[in-house]
Amino acid sequence: MKDFNFYAPTRVVFGSNAEKQIGSLVSAYGGHKILLHYGGGFSEKTGLLNVGGTQLRDAGLLFFELGGVVPNPLLSKVYEGIDLCRKHDVDFILAVGGGSVIDSSKAIAYGVHYDGDVWDFWDGKAVPQQCLPVGTVLTIPAAGSEMSSSCVITKDDGLLKRGINSDLCRCKFAVMNPERTYTLPSYQTAAGGTDIMMHTMERYFSKYEEMTLTDGIAESLMRTVKDVLPLVLKDPENYRYRAQIMWAGSLAHNDLTECGTEKDFATHRLEHELSALFGVTHGAGLAALWPSWARFVMDRHLNRFVQFAVNVMGVTNDFANPRQTALSGIEAVEKFYHEIGMPTSIHELLGREITEEELEVMVDKCSRGGKITVGAMEVLGQNEMREIYRMAR
Repeated sequence: MKDFNFYAPTRVVFGSNAEKQIGSLVSAYGGHKILLHYGGGFSEKTGLLNVGGTQLRDAGLLFFELGGVVPNPLLSKVYEGIDLCRKHDVDFILAVGGGSVIDSSKAIAYGVHYDGDVWDFWDGKAVPQQCLPVGTVLTIPAAGSEMSSSCVITKDDGLLKRGINSDLCRCKFAVMNPERTYTLPSYQTAAGGTDIMMHTMERYFSKYEEMTLTDGIAESLMRTVKDVLPLVLKDPENYRYRAQIMWAGSLAHNDLTECGTEKDFATHRLEHELSALFGVTHGAGLAALWPSWARFVMDRHLNRFVQFAVNVMGVTNDFANPRQTALSGIEAVEKFYHEIGMPTSIHELLGREITEEELEVMVDKCSRGGKITVGAMEVLGQNEMREIYRMAR
Protein backbone atom coordinates (compact mmCIF):
# COMPACT_ATOMS: atom_id res chain seq x y z
CA MET A 1 0.00 0.00 0.00
CA LYS A 2 1.01 3.62 -0.48
CA ASP A 3 1.66 6.03 2.39
CA PHE A 4 -1.06 8.67 2.64
CA ASN A 5 -2.12 11.90 4.34
CA PHE A 6 -5.89 12.13 4.78
CA TYR A 7 -7.34 15.60 5.38
CA ALA A 8 -11.09 16.26 5.31
CA PRO A 9 -11.84 19.44 7.28
CA THR A 10 -15.30 20.23 5.89
CA ARG A 11 -18.10 20.34 8.44
CA VAL A 12 -21.15 18.49 7.08
CA VAL A 13 -24.62 19.55 8.22
CA PHE A 14 -26.96 16.91 6.78
CA GLY A 15 -30.72 16.54 7.11
CA SER A 16 -34.19 17.83 6.34
CA ASN A 17 -33.70 21.12 8.22
CA ALA A 18 -30.01 21.61 7.50
CA GLU A 19 -30.46 24.93 5.69
CA LYS A 20 -31.74 26.59 8.88
CA GLN A 21 -28.13 26.71 10.06
CA ILE A 22 -26.74 28.69 7.11
CA GLY A 23 -26.57 32.04 8.89
CA SER A 24 -24.95 30.71 12.06
CA LEU A 25 -22.45 28.67 10.04
CA VAL A 26 -21.31 31.63 7.94
CA SER A 27 -20.94 33.73 11.10
CA ALA A 28 -19.02 30.96 12.86
CA TYR A 29 -16.47 30.90 10.05
CA GLY A 30 -15.91 34.65 10.12
CA GLY A 31 -18.19 35.84 7.34
CA HIS A 32 -19.36 39.48 7.44
CA LYS A 33 -19.67 40.50 3.80
CA ILE A 34 -20.81 37.56 1.71
CA LEU A 35 -20.85 36.73 -1.99
CA LEU A 36 -23.95 34.60 -2.56
CA HIS A 37 -23.01 32.69 -5.70
CA TYR A 38 -25.42 30.51 -7.66
CA GLY A 39 -26.31 29.16 -11.07
CA GLY A 40 -29.81 29.68 -12.35
CA GLY A 41 -33.28 28.26 -12.14
CA PHE A 42 -32.69 25.16 -10.04
CA SER A 43 -31.47 26.91 -6.90
CA GLU A 44 -34.44 29.25 -7.21
CA LYS A 45 -36.87 26.43 -7.96
CA THR A 46 -35.84 24.51 -4.86
CA GLY A 47 -36.25 27.63 -2.74
CA LEU A 48 -32.70 27.39 -1.45
CA LEU A 49 -31.63 30.73 -2.88
CA ASN A 50 -34.36 32.56 -0.97
CA VAL A 51 -33.67 30.51 2.16
CA GLY A 52 -29.97 31.33 1.95
CA GLY A 53 -30.65 35.05 1.57
CA THR A 54 -33.13 35.04 4.46
CA GLN A 55 -30.70 33.18 6.69
CA LEU A 56 -27.93 35.67 5.96
CA ARG A 57 -30.21 38.66 6.60
CA ASP A 58 -31.50 37.17 9.85
CA ALA A 59 -27.90 36.71 11.00
CA GLY A 60 -27.25 40.39 10.33
CA LEU A 61 -24.87 39.69 7.45
CA LEU A 62 -24.43 41.82 4.35
CA PHE A 63 -24.44 39.92 1.08
CA PHE A 64 -24.13 40.48 -2.65
CA GLU A 65 -25.55 38.12 -5.27
CA LEU A 66 -23.91 36.76 -8.40
CA GLY A 67 -25.79 34.22 -10.48
CA GLY A 68 -25.40 32.82 -13.96
CA VAL A 69 -22.95 29.97 -13.42
CA VAL A 70 -23.28 27.42 -16.23
CA PRO A 71 -22.30 23.74 -16.37
CA ASN A 72 -18.55 23.53 -17.06
CA PRO A 73 -18.12 26.88 -15.22
CA LEU A 74 -16.45 29.64 -17.19
CA LEU A 75 -13.45 31.78 -16.38
CA SER A 76 -15.34 34.90 -17.48
CA LYS A 77 -17.80 34.43 -14.60
CA VAL A 78 -14.87 33.92 -12.23
CA TYR A 79 -13.41 37.27 -13.32
CA GLU A 80 -16.81 38.88 -12.70
CA GLY A 81 -16.95 37.41 -9.21
CA ILE A 82 -13.42 38.53 -8.36
CA ASP A 83 -14.24 42.10 -9.37
CA LEU A 84 -17.43 42.06 -7.29
CA CYS A 85 -15.65 40.69 -4.22
CA ARG A 86 -12.91 43.29 -4.46
CA LYS A 87 -15.39 46.11 -4.92
CA HIS A 88 -17.36 45.20 -1.80
CA ASP A 89 -14.51 43.82 0.33
CA VAL A 90 -16.16 40.38 0.49
CA ASP A 91 -14.70 38.06 3.12
CA PHE A 92 -16.75 34.86 2.60
CA ILE A 93 -18.29 33.09 -0.40
CA LEU A 94 -21.47 31.04 -0.08
CA ALA A 95 -22.10 28.70 -3.02
CA VAL A 96 -25.72 27.62 -3.53
CA GLY A 97 -25.76 24.93 -6.19
CA GLY A 98 -23.85 21.93 -7.49
CA GLY A 99 -20.27 21.33 -8.51
CA SER A 100 -20.16 24.06 -11.15
CA VAL A 101 -21.22 26.75 -8.67
CA ILE A 102 -18.87 25.44 -5.99
CA ASP A 103 -15.90 25.32 -8.37
CA SER A 104 -16.68 28.82 -9.63
CA SER A 105 -16.79 29.98 -5.99
CA LYS A 106 -13.44 28.34 -5.23
CA ALA A 107 -11.85 29.96 -8.27
CA ILE A 108 -13.15 33.38 -7.24
CA ALA A 109 -11.85 32.74 -3.73
CA TYR A 110 -8.39 31.99 -5.13
CA GLY A 111 -8.35 35.14 -7.23
CA VAL A 112 -9.56 37.88 -4.88
CA HIS A 113 -6.19 38.48 -3.23
CA TYR A 114 -3.98 37.32 -6.11
CA ASP A 115 -2.15 40.07 -7.99
CA GLY A 116 -1.95 38.24 -11.31
CA ASP A 117 -4.44 36.53 -13.61
CA VAL A 118 -6.23 33.79 -11.64
CA TRP A 119 -5.89 31.51 -14.70
CA ASP A 120 -2.18 31.34 -13.84
CA PHE A 121 -3.08 28.61 -11.33
CA TRP A 122 -4.67 26.42 -14.01
CA ASP A 123 -1.96 27.25 -16.50
CA GLY A 124 0.77 26.06 -14.14
CA LYS A 125 2.38 29.49 -13.82
CA ALA A 126 1.60 29.89 -10.10
CA VAL A 127 0.42 27.92 -7.07
CA PRO A 128 -2.38 29.22 -4.82
CA GLN A 129 -1.11 30.67 -1.54
CA GLN A 130 -4.38 31.93 -0.08
CA CYS A 131 -8.10 31.53 -0.56
CA LEU A 132 -11.20 33.22 0.83
CA PRO A 133 -13.31 30.84 2.95
CA VAL A 134 -16.05 29.07 1.02
CA GLY A 135 -19.18 27.33 2.28
CA THR A 136 -21.82 25.56 0.24
CA VAL A 137 -25.48 24.70 0.21
CA LEU A 138 -25.60 21.67 -2.06
CA THR A 139 -28.40 21.23 -4.60
CA ILE A 140 -26.95 18.62 -6.96
CA PRO A 141 -25.12 15.49 -5.72
CA ALA A 142 -22.47 14.70 -8.32
CA ALA A 143 -19.15 16.51 -8.38
CA GLY A 144 -18.29 16.06 -4.70
CA SER A 145 -16.69 19.51 -4.74
CA GLU A 146 -18.35 20.27 -1.40
CA MET A 147 -15.69 18.12 0.32
CA SER A 148 -12.90 17.91 -2.25
CA SER A 149 -9.72 19.87 -2.87
CA SER A 150 -10.54 20.05 -6.57
CA CYS A 151 -11.56 23.02 -8.70
CA VAL A 152 -12.25 22.68 -12.44
CA ILE A 153 -12.72 25.75 -14.65
CA THR A 154 -13.12 26.27 -18.41
CA LYS A 155 -11.35 29.17 -20.09
CA ASP A 156 -13.75 30.71 -22.60
CA ASP A 157 -10.98 31.52 -25.04
CA GLY A 158 -9.97 28.21 -26.59
CA LEU A 159 -12.37 26.17 -24.43
CA LEU A 160 -9.57 24.90 -22.17
CA LYS A 161 -11.02 22.88 -19.29
CA ARG A 162 -8.53 22.26 -16.50
CA GLY A 163 -8.47 21.35 -12.85
CA ILE A 164 -6.22 22.11 -9.90
CA ASN A 165 -6.08 20.71 -6.38
CA SER A 166 -5.28 22.49 -3.13
CA ASP A 167 -6.45 21.98 0.43
CA LEU A 168 -6.81 25.76 0.67
CA CYS A 169 -10.11 25.62 -1.22
CA ARG A 170 -11.81 22.90 0.79
CA CYS A 171 -15.21 24.16 1.90
CA LYS A 172 -15.57 25.21 5.53
CA PHE A 173 -19.01 23.63 5.66
CA ALA A 174 -21.49 21.82 3.43
CA VAL A 175 -25.23 22.10 4.08
CA MET A 176 -27.05 19.11 2.58
CA ASN A 177 -30.80 18.48 2.60
CA PRO A 178 -31.83 15.53 0.40
CA GLU A 179 -35.36 16.93 0.13
CA ARG A 180 -34.01 19.80 -1.96
CA THR A 181 -32.97 17.31 -4.66
CA TYR A 182 -36.45 15.81 -5.19
CA THR A 183 -37.11 17.92 -8.30
CA LEU A 184 -33.74 17.22 -9.91
CA PRO A 185 -34.42 15.97 -13.47
CA SER A 186 -33.86 12.27 -14.13
CA TYR A 187 -31.04 12.83 -16.61
CA GLN A 188 -29.17 15.08 -14.21
CA THR A 189 -29.73 12.60 -11.39
CA ALA A 190 -28.34 9.75 -13.49
CA ALA A 191 -25.38 11.76 -14.75
CA GLY A 192 -24.64 12.87 -11.20
CA GLY A 193 -24.71 9.30 -9.94
CA THR A 194 -22.38 8.27 -12.74
CA ASP A 195 -19.91 10.98 -11.72
CA ILE A 196 -20.13 9.88 -8.08
CA MET A 197 -19.31 6.29 -8.93
CA MET A 198 -16.52 7.38 -11.25
CA HIS A 199 -14.81 9.42 -8.54
CA THR A 200 -14.32 6.20 -6.61
CA MET A 201 -13.67 4.02 -9.68
CA GLU A 202 -10.84 6.38 -10.65
CA ARG A 203 -9.27 5.66 -7.26
CA TYR A 204 -10.17 1.98 -7.09
CA PHE A 205 -8.45 1.13 -10.36
CA SER A 206 -4.95 1.50 -8.99
CA LYS A 207 -1.67 -0.35 -9.29
CA TYR A 208 -1.68 -0.59 -5.47
CA GLU A 209 -3.68 -3.67 -4.46
CA GLU A 210 -2.76 -4.12 -0.80
CA MET A 211 -5.30 -1.85 0.94
CA THR A 212 -8.15 -4.22 1.78
CA LEU A 213 -10.01 -1.78 4.04
CA THR A 214 -10.00 1.06 1.51
CA ASP A 215 -11.12 -1.39 -1.19
CA GLY A 216 -14.00 -2.49 1.03
CA ILE A 217 -15.13 1.10 1.60
CA ALA A 218 -14.87 1.84 -2.11
CA GLU A 219 -16.75 -1.29 -3.14
CA SER A 220 -19.55 -0.58 -0.67
CA LEU A 221 -19.91 2.98 -1.97
CA MET A 222 -19.97 1.89 -5.62
CA ARG A 223 -22.48 -0.90 -4.93
CA THR A 224 -24.73 1.48 -3.01
CA VAL A 225 -24.87 4.01 -5.85
CA LYS A 226 -25.36 1.23 -8.42
CA ASP A 227 -28.24 -0.27 -6.44
CA VAL A 228 -29.93 2.94 -5.30
CA LEU A 229 -29.69 5.10 -8.43
CA PRO A 230 -32.33 3.14 -10.39
CA LEU A 231 -34.60 3.32 -7.33
CA VAL A 232 -34.18 7.11 -7.13
CA LEU A 233 -35.16 7.41 -10.80
CA LYS A 234 -38.35 5.41 -10.12
CA ASP A 235 -39.17 7.14 -6.81
CA PRO A 236 -37.55 10.60 -6.91
CA GLU A 237 -39.13 11.83 -3.66
CA ASN A 238 -37.89 8.96 -1.52
CA TYR A 239 -35.80 10.62 1.20
CA ARG A 240 -33.75 7.51 2.02
CA TYR A 241 -32.73 6.94 -1.59
CA ARG A 242 -31.87 10.59 -2.18
CA ALA A 243 -29.88 10.69 1.07
CA GLN A 244 -27.77 7.70 0.06
CA ILE A 245 -26.84 9.36 -3.23
CA MET A 246 -26.13 12.72 -1.62
CA TRP A 247 -23.83 11.32 1.07
CA ALA A 248 -22.10 9.02 -1.42
CA GLY A 249 -21.27 12.04 -3.57
CA SER A 250 -19.31 13.62 -0.73
CA LEU A 251 -17.53 10.46 0.38
CA ALA A 252 -16.57 9.55 -3.18
CA HIS A 253 -14.46 12.67 -3.64
CA ASN A 254 -13.11 13.65 -0.21
CA ASP A 255 -10.11 11.29 -0.72
CA LEU A 256 -11.37 8.61 1.70
CA THR A 257 -11.44 5.97 -1.04
CA GLU A 258 -7.90 6.95 -2.03
CA CYS A 259 -6.19 6.15 1.29
CA GLY A 260 -3.34 3.71 0.60
CA THR A 261 -3.87 3.76 -3.17
CA GLU A 262 -3.09 6.13 -6.04
CA LYS A 263 -5.83 7.79 -8.06
CA ASP A 264 -5.77 7.49 -11.84
CA PHE A 265 -8.33 10.00 -13.20
CA ALA A 266 -7.37 9.41 -16.83
CA THR A 267 -11.03 9.09 -17.79
CA HIS A 268 -11.78 12.42 -16.14
CA ARG A 269 -8.95 14.12 -18.00
CA LEU A 270 -10.08 12.64 -21.31
CA GLU A 271 -13.66 13.70 -20.59
CA HIS A 272 -12.73 17.28 -19.79
CA GLU A 273 -11.86 17.78 -23.44
CA LEU A 274 -15.13 16.17 -24.53
CA SER A 275 -17.33 18.41 -22.36
CA ALA A 276 -15.24 21.51 -23.09
CA LEU A 277 -15.53 21.03 -26.86
CA PHE A 278 -19.15 19.87 -27.06
CA GLY A 279 -20.72 21.21 -23.84
CA VAL A 280 -22.03 17.81 -22.78
CA THR A 281 -22.95 16.86 -19.22
CA HIS A 282 -19.81 15.71 -17.41
CA GLY A 283 -21.25 12.47 -15.98
CA ALA A 284 -22.63 11.44 -19.36
CA GLY A 285 -19.25 12.09 -20.95
CA LEU A 286 -17.58 9.87 -18.37
CA ALA A 287 -20.03 7.07 -19.16
CA ALA A 288 -19.28 7.41 -22.87
CA LEU A 289 -15.52 7.05 -22.33
CA TRP A 290 -14.94 4.71 -19.39
CA PRO A 291 -15.77 1.39 -21.11
CA SER A 292 -13.19 2.13 -23.82
CA TRP A 293 -10.53 3.12 -21.27
CA ALA A 294 -11.31 -0.06 -19.32
CA ARG A 295 -10.94 -2.33 -22.33
CA PHE A 296 -7.72 -0.55 -23.30
CA VAL A 297 -6.00 -1.21 -19.94
CA MET A 298 -7.81 -4.36 -18.75
CA ASP A 299 -5.39 -7.05 -19.93
CA ARG A 300 -2.50 -5.56 -17.95
CA HIS A 301 -4.53 -5.36 -14.74
CA LEU A 302 -6.81 -8.40 -14.82
CA ASN A 303 -6.84 -9.02 -11.07
CA ARG A 304 -8.22 -5.57 -10.33
CA PHE A 305 -10.88 -5.81 -13.04
CA VAL A 306 -11.92 -9.27 -11.85
CA GLN A 307 -12.26 -7.98 -8.29
CA PHE A 308 -14.40 -5.09 -9.50
CA ALA A 309 -16.57 -7.34 -11.64
CA VAL A 310 -17.28 -9.75 -8.78
CA ASN A 311 -17.42 -7.45 -5.74
CA VAL A 312 -19.12 -4.42 -7.31
CA MET A 313 -21.03 -5.52 -10.41
CA GLY A 314 -22.08 -8.93 -9.07
CA VAL A 315 -20.52 -10.99 -11.88
CA THR A 316 -19.96 -14.69 -11.19
CA ASN A 317 -16.23 -15.40 -11.11
CA ASP A 318 -15.10 -17.72 -13.88
CA PHE A 319 -11.90 -18.94 -12.24
CA ALA A 320 -10.86 -20.75 -15.42
CA ASN A 321 -11.17 -17.59 -17.50
CA PRO A 322 -10.35 -14.43 -15.53
CA ARG A 323 -10.28 -12.33 -18.69
CA GLN A 324 -13.89 -13.20 -19.42
CA THR A 325 -14.83 -12.32 -15.85
CA ALA A 326 -13.13 -8.95 -16.20
CA LEU A 327 -14.80 -8.31 -19.56
CA SER A 328 -18.18 -9.29 -18.11
CA GLY A 329 -17.68 -6.64 -15.43
CA ILE A 330 -17.17 -3.94 -18.06
CA GLU A 331 -20.23 -5.18 -19.94
CA ALA A 332 -22.23 -5.06 -16.71
CA VAL A 333 -21.25 -1.40 -16.29
CA GLU A 334 -22.41 -0.69 -19.85
CA LYS A 335 -25.73 -2.41 -19.15
CA PHE A 336 -26.13 -0.34 -15.97
CA TYR A 337 -25.41 2.88 -17.86
CA HIS A 338 -28.06 2.07 -20.44
CA GLU A 339 -30.57 1.21 -17.71
CA ILE A 340 -30.22 4.68 -16.20
CA GLY A 341 -30.17 6.48 -19.56
CA MET A 342 -26.43 7.09 -19.89
CA PRO A 343 -24.44 6.60 -23.14
CA THR A 344 -21.58 4.14 -23.58
CA SER A 345 -20.01 5.76 -26.66
CA ILE A 346 -19.42 9.22 -28.04
CA HIS A 347 -21.88 8.48 -30.84
CA GLU A 348 -24.62 7.79 -28.28
CA LEU A 349 -23.64 10.93 -26.38
CA LEU A 350 -23.60 13.35 -29.33
CA GLY A 351 -25.86 11.59 -31.79
CA ARG A 352 -22.97 11.36 -34.26
CA GLU A 353 -19.37 10.25 -34.54
CA ILE A 354 -16.62 12.74 -33.86
CA THR A 355 -14.43 13.65 -36.81
CA GLU A 356 -10.71 12.97 -36.97
CA GLU A 357 -10.11 16.71 -36.70
CA GLU A 358 -12.19 16.94 -33.50
CA LEU A 359 -10.44 13.88 -32.12
CA GLU A 360 -7.02 15.43 -32.73
CA VAL A 361 -8.12 18.67 -31.06
CA MET A 362 -9.03 16.70 -27.92
CA VAL A 363 -5.77 14.75 -27.98
CA ASP A 364 -3.77 17.94 -28.36
CA LYS A 365 -5.56 19.71 -25.52
CA CYS A 366 -5.52 16.73 -23.18
CA SER A 367 -1.78 16.25 -23.70
CA ARG A 368 -1.12 20.01 -23.83
CA GLY A 369 0.55 19.61 -27.16
CA GLY A 370 2.31 16.41 -26.17
CA LYS A 371 3.92 17.95 -23.08
CA ILE A 372 2.08 15.91 -20.43
CA THR A 373 0.65 12.45 -19.84
CA VAL A 374 -2.43 11.46 -17.85
CA GLY A 375 -3.24 8.49 -15.64
CA ALA A 376 -1.38 6.48 -13.03
CA MET A 377 -2.56 2.88 -13.29
CA GLU A 378 -1.71 3.23 -16.96
CA VAL A 379 0.19 6.30 -18.10
CA LEU A 380 -1.36 7.63 -21.30
CA GLY A 381 0.47 9.72 -23.87
CA GLN A 382 -0.89 11.14 -27.10
CA ASN A 383 -0.97 7.78 -28.90
CA GLU A 384 -2.88 6.07 -26.08
CA MET A 385 -5.31 8.98 -25.76
CA ARG A 386 -5.97 8.85 -29.49
CA GLU A 387 -6.66 5.12 -29.39
CA ILE A 388 -9.12 5.39 -26.49
CA TYR A 389 -11.02 8.24 -28.17
CA ARG A 390 -11.22 6.13 -31.33
CA MET A 391 -12.43 3.10 -29.40
CA ALA A 392 -15.12 5.29 -27.77
CA ARG A 393 -16.48 6.62 -31.04
